[in-house]
Amino acid sequence: MALIGYARVSTAEQNLGLQRDALTKAGCEEMFQDQASGAKAERPGLAEALGYVRRGDALVVWKLDRLGRSMAHLIETVRKLDAKGVGFRSLTEGVDTTTPGGTLVFHIFGALAQFERDLIRERTSAGLKAAEARGKKGGRRPAVTPDKLAKARAHLAAGRTVREAAARVKVSKTALYKALGGSGGAIEG
Repeated sequence: MALIGYARVSTAEQNLGLQRDALTKAGCEEMFQDQASGAKAERPGLAEALGYVRRGDALVVWKLDRLGRSMAHLIETVRKLDAKGVGFRSLTEGVDTTTPGGTLVFHIFGALAQFERDLIRERTSAGLKAAEARGKKGGRRPAVTPDKLAKARAHLAAGRTVREAAARVKVSKTALYKALGGSGGAIEG
């Protein structure tokens, strides 16, 4: 089994030395790295590492947050590795999916992440229902208020185009068309 290392720092001011030293000490034969925010989807070093690993290898990181942008992304990446027959190790947290105990720990992480997503979804839904019961409506407020719509209709009745009426009431032409029912009463604009 080959150990393949991956290191990442977020900014140019940060140094990869600590991670690279730890990966070398762990026995990594090959190393890939990125200097990019964890929030960025584009990480060429990670893509290269994922393309390099082969069945029976293990991808090794210094810390879990070096690999995944979020818990969901981390779990997705490790599942893809597992599907290729590649293990995953995190040195700091002691996670090692090449062992039964490490696999169990990782599955517990996945279950907790799913639980967290479900709780957020549940709270959001409950909050929206409670607001609706109090007469509040969720979502963005409409750009075209009833007052603006009345003024726009007056401009249209005076012979102005939808574009001109929209500019005068300070809304987009598209929003005004939508508020007018889609056609704008066959008025060109």
